[in-house]
Amino acid sequence: MTTPKETMTASPAPAAEAPKNQLHRNSMGVAGICFFVVAAAAPIAGMTGLVPSTIVLGNGAAAPGAFLIAGIMLMFFAVGYAAMSHHVTHAGAFFAYVGRGLGAPWGVASAFVSVLSYCLVQTAIYGFFGATVSQKMASIGIDLPWWFWCLVCLAVVQVFGIMKVDLGAKVLGVLLSLELASMLITGLAVVFHGGGPNGLNLSASFSLDNIFAGAPGIAFAFAFAGFIGFEATAIYGEECRDPKRTVPRATYTAVTIITLIFALTSFAIISGAGSADIVNKTLEVTTLQGTPLADPAQLLFSVAGQYVGPWMPEVMSWLLISSLFAGILAFHNSATRYFYAMGRSGLLPASFGVTGRFQTPVRASVLQTVIGLVTIVAFALAGLDPVVTLFYWFAITAILGLTFIQGLVCVAVIRFFRETRADTRVWNTLIAPLLGLVSIIVAEYLLLSRFGLISGTAGADSAAWEMNATGWWLAALPFATFLIALAYGFILERKKSDDEVLKEFVS
Repeated sequence: MTTPKETMTASPAPAAEAPKNQLHRNSMGVAGICFFVVAAAAPIAGMTGLVPSTIVLGNGAAAPGAFLIAGIMLMFFAVGYAAMSHHVTHAGAFFAYVGRGLGAPWGVASAFVSVLSYCLVQTAIYGFFGATVSQKMASIGIDLPWWFWCLVCLAVVQVFGIMKVDLGAKVLGVLLSLELASMLITGLAVVFHGGGPNGLNLSASFSLDNIFAGAPGIAFAFAFAGFIGFEATAIYGEECRDPKRTVPRATYTAVTIITLIFALTSFAIISGAGSADIVNKTLEVTTLQGTPLADPAQLLFSVAGQYVGPWMPEVMSWLLISSLFAGILAFHNSATRYFYAMGRSGLLPASFGVTGRFQTPVRASVLQTVIGLVTIVAFALAGLDPVVTLFYWFAITAILGLTFIQGLVCVAVIRFFRETRADTRVWNTLIAPLLGLVSIIVAEYLLLSRFGLISGTAGADSAAWEMNATGWWLAALPFATFLIALAYGFILERKKSDDEVLKEFVS
C-alpha cells in the first residue's frame, strides 16, 4: 500500500498538459468559497425545514443548543481538516486527504462515496425546489408540475456550471446576502420586542439540562444535517488565491457562520413564538390538512409576519426558492469537481478530467446535469412525491455518506502527520482530529439509528433503528459503495507499480 511518505513524492503532470487540466487559478478568496459553502447549507431552507422538525421531534425549545453543540463538535474536525489543507491542495479534497493518509485504495473508496453523496444531495434539493416553486407559482395562477421547474433550474445551473467559477460565487453572494438580511431583520425585530410570551429565555434554549431533554438523539441528528456541505472549502483549493491560507480560513469561517445562523436564528424564532409552548405552537402553524409539519415554513413565516410585517413572509417565500437554487448550484459545483478530479486521476474516463474555455470542468459538469435529469425524470414518471421521497430519501443518505467519509478523514489526518511529521502541533494534528472523530462517530450513530424517522421510511412513533426495506437499502448504499470501491482501489494498486499508482490523485 502506498504510504503517506511515498505519496509526497508523486510527480506533477507535464507542463504541456496544464492548459487542458487546470482549473481557473486565483479566482476566489475566502468570501467566494464561503458563499458556496454557506449557500450549500441553504439557511432559509434549513430554518423552514430542519428547525421545526428538531423542535417537534427532538428537544423542543432547546433546538438552538443542539445546533450550537453540533457546530462546536464539527469545529474539532475542521482543525485537522485545515491543517491537512496546508499540505494537500486538490479538487477531490476528501479522497485526496484520505489517499495521502491511508493509501490510494482508501482514497479511491472515499472518492466514490463522496461523489455519490454530492449527487444524491443535489438531486434531493431539486425535489424540494420543484415542489416549492410549483406551489408558489400555482398561488399566482401558473399551475405547472414540479418536474417542469426542476428542468428549468437544471438548465440554468448547467450554464453557471460551465462559466467562470467566480461568476457563480458572485451570484451566490447576492442571494446569500438577501437570505441572511431577512433572517437578521426578523431576529433583531424579535429581540427589540423583548421576545414573545416568555421573553428571551436563554436557559430554555441553551442550558445543558434542556438540550439533553426530550429526544436529544433526534435533535442532534437534525442538527448535524444542517452542516452538510461545509467541508467543500478544500474542493476549491486549486481555484483560490493562496490556498494554504485561504482554505483554512474559509473552513473556520464557514463552520462559524453556519453555527451562528442556525443557533441564533432558531433562538429568535422560538423566542418570538414563545419558548414555553413551542412544540404545540409549531404543530399549530405547520399542520396542513391534518398532517403535522406538512407546511414547516409557516413557523418562520408566522414569526416574521408578527414582528416585522406581513410583507416579510412574502419576501421570505421567494428567498426560500433562491436559497434552494443556491444550494443546488453549490452542490453541482462540488460534485463536478469530484468528477473532474476522478477523471484526472484515472478513476473515471480521462475526458472528465479536462477543462473548457473558462477553465471549468465542462464535461464533468454535463455528467452531473445528466445524472440530475435522469433522476428527476425517473421520479416524475414513477409518480413519486418530490419531497416525501426524492428529498427525504436522498438527503439523509447523502449526509450519512459524507459523515462516514469525514470520519475517515480524521483518521487519515492523524496518520499522515504521525508518519510525515510535517506538522508537529499536537492539538492540530492529534487531539482535535481525535475529538472530531469521536464527534463524527456519535453523529453517524445518531443518523443511522434515526434513519427511518428522518428519511420517512418509518412511522413517527417507530423505535430507533426501525425502518422499512427501502430505508435499509438507502442506509446501506454509502457503505456498500465504499466496500466495492475499496476493492476496486486495491485492484488498481495491484495492476500498477508503486510509481504509477494514481499519480495525479496524490500529487
